[in-house]
Amino acid sequence: MLVNEIKEAISRAFKSLFDHAITVEDISLQPTRKEFVGTYTFVTFPYLKVTKSNPEESGKLVGSWLNENTDFISNYNVVKGFLNLEISDLKWAKILNDIDEDERFGKVDSNGKKVMVEFSSPNTNKPLHLGHLRNNFLGDATSRILDANGYEVMKVNLVNDRGIHICKSMLAYQKFGNGETPVQAGLKGDHLVGKYYVKFDQEYKREMQELIQSGTNPKVAEKEAPSILEAQEMLKKWEEGDPETVGLWEKLNGWVYEGFDQTYAAMGIQFDKMYQESQTYLLGKDLVDEGLEKEVFFKKEDGSVWVDLTEEGMDEKLVLRGDGTAVYMTQDMGTCEMKHDDFPFEKSVYVVGNEQDYHFKVLFSIMKKLGRAYSDGLYHLSYGMVDLPSGKMKSREGTVVDADDLLQEMVGTAKKHTVELGKIEGMDESESKELYKMLGHGALKYFLLKVDPKKRMLFNPQESIEFQGHTGPFIQYTHARISAIVRRAKTLEVATSFDSSKVGQLTQREIDLIYRLTNYIDTLRESANDYSPAIMAQYVYDLAKDYNGFYQEVPIFNENNKDALSFRLALSRSTAKTLKMGMGLLGINVPERM
Repeated sequence: MLVNEIKEAISRAFKSLFDHAITVEDISLQPTRKEFVGTYTFVTFPYLKVTKSNPEESGKLVGSWLNENTDFISNYNVVKGFLNLEISDLKWAKILNDIDEDERFGKVDSNGKKVMVEFSSPNTNKPLHLGHLRNNFLGDATSRILDANGYEVMKVNLVNDRGIHICKSMLAYQKFGNGETPVQAGLKGDHLVGKYYVKFDQEYKREMQELIQSGTNPKVAEKEAPSILEAQEMLKKWEEGDPETVGLWEKLNGWVYEGFDQTYAAMGIQFDKMYQESQTYLLGKDLVDEGLEKEVFFKKEDGSVWVDLTEEGMDEKLVLRGDGTAVYMTQDMGTCEMKHDDFPFEKSVYVVGNEQDYHFKVLFSIMKKLGRAYSDGLYHLSYGMVDLPSGKMKSREGTVVDADDLLQEMVGTAKKHTVELGKIEGMDESESKELYKMLGHGALKYFLLKVDPKKRMLFNPQESIEFQGHTGPFIQYTHARISAIVRRAKTLEVATSFDSSKVGQLTQREIDLIYRLTNYIDTLRESANDYSPAIMAQYVYDLAKDYNGFYQEVPIFNENNKDALSFRLALSRSTAKTLKMGMGLLGINVPERM
């Protein structure tokens, strides 16, 4: 790696010039600022006690030594103690040759560590919506990035398939469904069940309004409306195992799972394991007993069990009700333990919206207090909500943007846009359809992933599909453009291998592009360490932008020097390979032609 070569050379320079040993690990390089000439910058200020010179003189001494004693530092300049290093054209050509010929470029060896990524976590009372799309894309991309960094990754989905909200859909279906099936309704199963969740909310609000108009206090009306009392009774029957209630629950959930499977397939999402809350909600009680024995938890007079987290900057938290029934925290403690038993991980990532930040701080603190060694590897990948130009979404009011509808709408938008720009010439209908899907879904995924997960974001469908600017289709089109160049080279029988020593002087555009390619592995590592696909999304955009700048300014097929032509083709091919890898980590396919 070029950076390591420079650091090793600087280490030798310090030994030769100042008789001082400085390890490669202790040497820091940074990219040279745009306004100065150079690629990497070494800051001399921390070493003035060693050099016994002022910052500028120290920089000149080291720069001169590197210039004279290496074959890859072609020049240097010093700005107030910042030593800016220029790399020789021959070195850049050799680096590209290595990248182009290395079949393992961008690959990382296994690190022997396991990481579990939990994402999606839908409720079985409604279909997936736009917010779920950000969650799923984040979880899937993070899993791919961790896998590419050498981890063994297990992708899991914990489905919320029980509770009062599920009973709301069940009750409304029981009252108003008349035995309707998804086939009869012409709806996916999750959409049919979601229709009755909305219906419950409408009835519930109507009943509350009637009670309020008859003089009932609004807060009392909220608790005593007939529908909510019936839903609570249904939940009680479910927990008691009432056959009729359980049968209805199984039927509706079965429809929902079929619908989810179709949506996940359309999104390109797969899971290694599915957990259901109906199977995990009673877990954790053994951990409560353990916590009481270890005096991590304490009981109050009503028999309820609590944990005191004031020393951790939080408050007291209920972990078991006085009547012995579980709360969400009880369930999550048990599920956390079960997941580690199933897959002994070093890291466990929860992809959940930022409204649950406090919940996960509490959960992780509890597992640490219980002495779980794996607790240090628990991580909440917290993300912001997705808004639309029209405002917030609400499931129970039926004002959400449905995931299936949006995926289909994006394909239609991609078709309209692509046809208008004339980018399907020579394609048959099957190829065109595949392209529209690739562009539409790629636009959606990229737009939702390019924003730092922690930030709330505004999704604009029209902006996301543009072929210019910071969009998925811009990167996809760049890949298709390069693929066309490579195909043309084959048709013309132009050699694509080159002799580094014969390439000659490089343009700044070529150097910038090779430099960007060398940053791929560092970007991959940073994306994994920060659990942020946005870092990789920014990288592939910058790479595509660099290539387009190169394409506009540097001739390829008009180049008369055969070595320079072959070099530029290899540079194009390596760029396409890297774009495809980077976009693949985001779960986005790139077209070979447009």
